[in-house]
Amino acid sequence: MSKPKFPDQSHSIWFEETSIPTFEPLTEDLTTDVVIIGGGITGITAAYLLSQQNIKVALLEASTLLNGTTGHTTAKVTAQHEIIYQDLINKMGYNTARLYYEANMDALKLVEELVTNHQIDCDFEKQDAYLFSTSGEYKNKLEKEYQAYDNLNIKGNLESEIPFNVPIENALSMKNQAQFHPLKYLSHLIKLIQDKGGKFYEQTVAVDVEDAHGAAVVVTRDGFRVKANYALACSHFPFYEGTGLYSTRMYASRSYVLAVKANKPYPGGMYLSVDKPEHSIRKATYNGEEVYLIGGEDHKTGQGKGMMEHFKGLKRFCDDLFTENEYEILHRWSAQDLITLDKIPYVGPITKKRQNVLIATGYRKWGMTNGTNAAKLMSDYVLGEMNPYQDVFSPSRFSPDPSLKKFFMENLDMAKHLIKGKMEVPRTKIEELDHDEGSIIRMDGERKGAYKDPDGQVHIVDTTCTHAGCEVNWNESERSWDCPCHGSRFSYTGEVLEGPAETPLQKHDFHMIDDYKFDDKRSGY
Repeated sequence: MSKPKFPDQSHSIWFEETSIPTFEPLTEDLTTDVVIIGGGITGITAAYLLSQQNIKVALLEASTLLNGTTGHTTAKVTAQHEIIYQDLINKMGYNTARLYYEANMDALKLVEELVTNHQIDCDFEKQDAYLFSTSGEYKNKLEKEYQAYDNLNIKGNLESEIPFNVPIENALSMKNQAQFHPLKYLSHLIKLIQDKGGKFYEQTVAVDVEDAHGAAVVVTRDGFRVKANYALACSHFPFYEGTGLYSTRMYASRSYVLAVKANKPYPGGMYLSVDKPEHSIRKATYNGEEVYLIGGEDHKTGQGKGMMEHFKGLKRFCDDLFTENEYEILHRWSAQDLITLDKIPYVGPITKKRQNVLIATGYRKWGMTNGTNAAKLMSDYVLGEMNPYQDVFSPSRFSPDPSLKKFFMENLDMAKHLIKGKMEVPRTKIEELDHDEGSIIRMDGERKGAYKDPDGQVHIVDTTCTHAGCEVNWNESERSWDCPCHGSRFSYTGEVLEGPAETPLQKHDFHMIDDYKFDDKRSGY
């Protein structure tokens, strides 16, 4: 193999060899039993569970189905969510920690049951999951996590090695976890939902929920209305916050993945380093061949070093795993998820007064089980069935310790980035941009964002996020403008890619004369 190089474009392997059905936008008012907003694992699983009980469902997706976080996951189906159980015991109590584990194991079992019962060909297979440390500090943390496993009766072992060329201090296993191909699995569920009469609408942006004599009415950006007994907001970040202040109770984090072909067979298992930056390893099948998925390098969205530096960090980790001529980078991509104050997702009624509007968010990058559990919890709520995990995941929980401290810390961080963006003085000039390069510029004395595409056309947008007024930063890996405050992301033309923002960035006309001269009366150039 030649020296490994990064592919030019970001692309998840899950979209290869998968036929995902497409749907038309909503073009009329609609009445149904349950309206679901968001076409990822939570929305689709909830639609499946409800449709099997002869509940009429309509699912609205702002973009295309499975094109968000679900389509860019590493797809580990596991209850081993980094180092969490000792922390949950200390801060939330034994019962909460045990119920969190049971909820995620039940989600794993539900996925396995659906795969088996419907004979879904999605590369589902059981694997042991491992956390491993490479430093003394995290060795001690893993030993404490192992004590938590023992206290919670979680099957696992403390081990001294893993089957990779990485020196470790110790490793902690969790037995009988799983992995799969998420889009093959969910594409099959979509067909089953359609067979039961479920409706799907893509390119349909929900912007509000109104109360109509006890019914929930979802209003779309195009002015259409969907009336239902329940509205389930499964849209990654809740498109409707009500009075829940969710944008102040979570932060967005990005992580990165490389699909790597290597000249050595995969030894089995799923792995995650707990040192910073974290790195994960699992296998997958791509074009009939075994590949390694190398992930990690997480950070707060819109903050820190350039995005390509995180891919370079993954490549350095690959250099430790393989010799330089032993591997090839086939694809690269990134994903984003939300993290709550206490690390447990928010699932349930959005407020105590709006019991028929439910949300599911804050999966902390463990959406295959947390998302499945959320779907089961919400469907049980709609069906009037008791669920043992309802209180654990309730969005209305807000314990003073540690939530209150983290609440102030996260909002202080937001304020810091808000001020920093306003005070920043851009130094790049438009004529200095290369093709396929973006940067912050100053135009007519104001901060703007400029991107010159591969054809040389320049795209100018206002850099003030339309959600809370923070200043977005350029993400050269995804060719997007990312907000460091609440994680909203916009395309280089200003369109919303991810919430909580609902309104695009303002565009500015800019006419190119040639590669080095630009015609804009306001620019000063």
